Amino acid sequence: MNKEGRGMTSQRARDRLVPMLQDQGIRDMLVLMAIRQVPRHLFVDEALANRAYENNALPIDAGQTISQPYIVARMTELLLEKSPQKVLEVGTGSGYQASVLAQLVPEVYTVERIERLHQKASELFDELGYENIHCRYSDGGWGWPEEAPFDAIIVTAAPEDVPQELLQQLKPDGQLVIPVGGQCETQQLKRVTRVDDGSGEVEFETEALGAVVFVPMIQGEVE
Repeated sequence: MNKEGRGMTSQRARDRLVPMLQDQGIRDMLVLMAIRQVPRHLFVDEALANRAYENNALPIDAGQTISQPYIVARMTELLLEKSPQKVLEVGTGSGYQASVLAQLVPEVYTVERIERLHQKASELFDELGYENIHCRYSDGGWGWPEEAPFDAIIVTAAPEDVPQELLQQLKPDGQLVIPVGGQCETQQLKRVTRVDDGSGEVEFETEALGAVVFVPMIQGEVE
């Protein structure tokens, strides 16, 4: 596989993304370097490879999308504020978000409910040598309880409400970054922090961080 690519799939095309993301407010240089390093054109259909380094979401298989680089960078930047060592991603999709995280976090666990997306992403992770990404074919709303707790959880599809199962899989002071809202309403990007006060009581503090548009999160039995 040609990782470097030519023309609009080259390293030069990747480099042009960095100042675009900086202009939109991304400041974490580690995040910007990770975006620069990951070959996004390998995570989209070959017919769309020449658009891979546009700052846009693009369609992938099964009616899903690969998020625009700004959203990936923004959510990653939010997730890194407390230097997580073990992160769960809900919604592997193309595998791009997990690949960005793999540059920055020691262990990435990712769950996908659509089998062909799970298989394709798993194969691509192997080809690219990402040994710190662990994949599971399962419903994302269930999280990955056997590997919990996690320092942070990132969700790449929008449920109508925050899944309680995911909140319970956070470590104390752990953070969940998630888009929330139905298809016919404005979705909000939220960050939820688990707060344990030492008395046995657990609370969750929620910040609303702006409007976003994501595909809906499907929950229930996997395909």
